[in-house]
Amino acid sequence: MNYRQTIDYLYRQLPMFSRIGAAAYKADLHNTIALCDILNNPQNKFKSIHIAGTNGKGSTSHMLASILHQAGYKTGLYTSPHLNNFRERIKINGEMVSEAFVVDFVNRTKTAIEKIEPSFFEMTVAMAFEYFATEKVDIAVIETGLGGRLDSTNIISPILSVITNIGYDHMNILGNTLQLIAAEKAGIIKNKVPVVIGEWLPGTKDIFINKAQQENAPLLFAQDEYCASNIQYTSNSLCCDITNTVLGVTESFELDLNGLYQVKNLCTVLAAAAVLIKLGYHINNETEKRGLANTKKLTGLRGRWDVIHEAPAIVLDVAHNTDGIKQLLYQIQNSNTADGKLHFIIGMANDKDINAVLSLLPKEAHYYFTNAHLPRALHHELLREKGLENGLAGESFDDVNKALTTARHVAAGNDMIIICGSIFVVGEVNTGLVTAV
Repeated sequence: MNYRQTIDYLYRQLPMFSRIGAAAYKADLHNTIALCDILNNPQNKFKSIHIAGTNGKGSTSHMLASILHQAGYKTGLYTSPHLNNFRERIKINGEMVSEAFVVDFVNRTKTAIEKIEPSFFEMTVAMAFEYFATEKVDIAVIETGLGGRLDSTNIISPILSVITNIGYDHMNILGNTLQLIAAEKAGIIKNKVPVVIGEWLPGTKDIFINKAQQENAPLLFAQDEYCASNIQYTSNSLCCDITNTVLGVTESFELDLNGLYQVKNLCTVLAAAAVLIKLGYHINNETEKRGLANTKKLTGLRGRWDVIHEAPAIVLDVAHNTDGIKQLLYQIQNSNTADGKLHFIIGMANDKDINAVLSLLPKEAHYYFTNAHLPRALHHELLREKGLENGLAGESFDDVNKALTTARHVAAGNDMIIICGSIFVVGEVNTGLVTAV
């Protein structure tokens, strides 16, 4: 098989969560363990950092990987899902896994795949571990896919665990209370392995404390030790001061990730970097700041308050749950380009809490309801109906690019067009359309 045939085989052969939802989720680690056993357990051949959380885990993973890369370490990065190219999921120093490796891996493991019948995600995790081991990375940053305790990535023995925050998402799988969701995320906390918690809530803090005590794991709450001030941003950068309240030291940082919500992720990253330094990693102030200032450039991260056009402003953001949408709305309210009308192009997966998200959106905005081309996507006409139920009026489109073309014709120069609601909708945007009138 060539590369295209290999990818088609994987999509056809293996159940994929992004396409069909919970039916593709395997609530145990057996398949991943079986695959990695066949591969001689590559996950044990490199050091790793494990990152979970409801929101922000992707940005946090990319920022940490960028810092480690700048510090001179050969750094693997595993994230999911991808926006456009399957190979985005597996990178070393910002470079995607080669097509040749993907083809070779599938050819070598095809018999095992057809015997074990793993999910798409389980297979991808094993592929990433094999790639990082083969390429002898110094360290790999591994993002969980969903939850933590039963996530396929949770067979690693990391040197550091990070949990960014807890919010409502995937309740049909992880539980319908913050405490249940926190317990699932806390499942990545390992025996004697340091853990950094980015944000805690009154109902979740004790869950992390108790789990860390059970595992004898050193615990640090970034929210309690780092605070931000003097926050300023443009369409290309975010600047702020971060104070380490324990040391009484304040430093200025500039990020090329410009979403205001990145300030919280930055505090988490700085706390994680401090732990890595204690573990013997050579991360100095200069490389830390250079990594943070060049995260998008070095890792290719996209879709986080991603301003792809100005006048009108066109923003891509993968916010898809209530916490993410609240952060998005906060950004809009504090944007110096939000003095015109708002245009929301939105599509959602059918297993999300759709009414909870729609109820947060401003009723005075223009809406363009759409859907990604996946079985799991809520049909654009049904989303439009739910929008009307929540006081949101607009047209519906069977393709995000049709919606974008329409919004571009309608929007004035001082308006803002936001594309959000699903990472898969954002992934289908043809950025070449931004120059079309």
